[in-house]
Amino acid sequence: MKPDKVFYEPAALNYELGKQLKEKFKNVDWLPIENHNNIEQLRKNPNKEFPSMKRHLIIGVRKSLKYVPNHKVSDFLVPYTSSGCSAMCLYCFLVCNYNKCSYLRLFVNREQMMEKLLKTANNSSKDLTFEIGSNSDLVLENTITGNLEWTIENFSKSKKGFLTFPTKFHMIKPLLCLNHRGKIIARISVNPEEIIRKVEFGTSPLKARVRALNQMSEAGYKVGMLIAPVVLLGNWQKLYSELIEYLADELSPRTKEQLFIEIIFMTYSFVHRAINQEAFPQALDLYDQTLMTGRGRGKYCYKTEARAAGEHFLREELARKLKGIPIIYVV
Repeated sequence: MKPDKVFYEPAALNYELGKQLKEKFKNVDWLPIENHNNIEQLRKNPNKEFPSMKRHLIIGVRKSLKYVPNHKVSDFLVPYTSSGCSAMCLYCFLVCNYNKCSYLRLFVNREQMMEKLLKTANNSSKDLTFEIGSNSDLVLENTITGNLEWTIENFSKSKKGFLTFPTKFHMIKPLLCLNHRGKIIARISVNPEEIIRKVEFGTSPLKARVRALNQMSEAGYKVGMLIAPVVLLGNWQKLYSELIEYLADELSPRTKEQLFIEIIFMTYSFVHRAINQEAFPQALDLYDQTLMTGRGRGKYCYKTEARAAGEHFLREELARKLKGIPIIYVV
């Protein structure tokens, strides 16, 4: 990412990472802000400015370090070194939280966050798993900050615990030579190439993601895979059948031996539709009234029967083509 502007909290420059970023992007305009959560001039932008706002970088200090219990692939969701993203997936759940302001925010107080991680892990009576990538894509962030490398190197010294993160990106080469000591679970998110191309703007292609997954596995990392989100387009059976066939052919034997799968069906919202219609007027409309129903305030999900049909199809295809690889949950 090469930002066109940097919005920053002045206190961020008191931290080593803040100083490094100031030097790295010294040829870009730096605009002081009071609070990374409320940049009024950006909040008031029309929806059509969404893509241009994704070119901005916001740098601040993370205030809240509250962990949220989780019972899928981790024990806790951890607020970590970034939130938001420079990619523009049409369904992105971060849009529900930040509306059009789901741009990439970097938090420079990483030492404080690592200190809490290590303390919580080592004081526990059992090995805990911490999800550090629930609000951003740390592989993407790492290309800017080196934070993921720094995190793996520091957490590997912990006596207990594991870290996990998902990604839609392939830029994992800097991670392959690290001494991670088996404490990192890398999870690659996949979708049919047609959906990646038409819906997941700015992310890595399927081929590159699968290659990255194999490389992480060969480097000794624990690995998982998300089929997420499942998008029920008109030809979804064909698309996901071809995806699973491709995975069966391209995943390495070592990857298949340890892999687990998560399946997540797409949720959508009124906010997504409003932004997408103005920012990407030629893009697919992901809202399908025949398949979707209301879910909470302003949100949509697939109707029970549509979701059940999708789950049945995926389980059948996976059992046939990737036999023995566990599906740990479907939501």
